[in-house]
Amino acid sequence: MSDNKKMEKFEDLAEKRVSETLKKLQLIGNLSNKNNYDYTDAHVKQIIDTLESEIKVLKNKFIEESKERKSEFKFRK
Repeated sequence: MSDNKKMEKFEDLAEKRVSETLKKLQLIGNLSNKNNYDYTDAHVKQIIDTLESEIKVLKNKFIEESKERKSEFKFRK
């Protein structure tokens, strides 16, 4: 595959995946509506900590070899 084709493929996939991720983040943000949901500060902290941790992994993947990471989220009890 030529370098130009690789870049086109990267840009196409990146645009789709980032757009999907932004929509999912907006849906997570919708959970903040206290009229529809009950949650604690601990819930919020766990969600934000998990998302921030995965963003750090993402940043590192573009700089250095990736580490093993979680692919699902569960609240700690």
